[in-house]
Amino acid sequence: MSTGLPSLDTARLTVRALVPDDLDAVHAVLTAGFGEQPLAARRAWLDWAMRNTDMLAHLSQPPLGDRAVVLKATGEVIGVVGLVPSYGPFGKLPHFRAMHAGSLSGGFTLEMGLFWALSPQQRGHGYATEAAHALVTVMFTQQALARFVAMTDHNNTPSIAVMQRLGMVINHNPDPDPVWFQVVGILENPHLS
Repeated sequence: MSTGLPSLDTARLTVRALVPDDLDAVHAVLTAGFGEQPLAARRAWLDWAMRNTDMLAHLSQPPLGDRAVVLKATGEVIGVVGLVPSYGPFGKLPHFRAMHAGSLSGGFTLEMGLFWALSPQQRGHGYATEAAHALVTVMFTQQALARFVAMTDHNNTPSIAVMQRLGMVINHNPDPDPVWFQVVGILENPHLS
């Protein structure tokens, strides 16, 4: 089984590896979504992200990392989507407690996370769902990944809507902490029994 991730084409998008020329567009997307950082810091992150993708493939590891979301009609980079390690107290959630007959302690465990961020001008057109769905499909069918999770806060209704459109089961953290672990979408691989 190959662990590298090729470019993925959807009806309107290409999801591909990041390249150096993506810096300005990705910087704008991440600034809009997560706040300002110096361009030099984003350049260092982009360099790491590109090397990370190559090295993980070389080591036959899962294709963790961010990818560019490109609008086919214009060639414009409109966002990023990716696979990230998600470390959290998943045992607190009803979905995971049911899977493990309530035997989980609520300690932190590691899951495969799904991440997306779009340019503000491109939100509301279904692009995040389309790009995330492309990753989900290849990871479920070609990599046999068991499940995805996505995390956000209670106020991020657009991301919660993307989770729902992807078919994720929405769970809520019963505790106020951690603040980044308030709403968790969980998508099990329907191809696995």
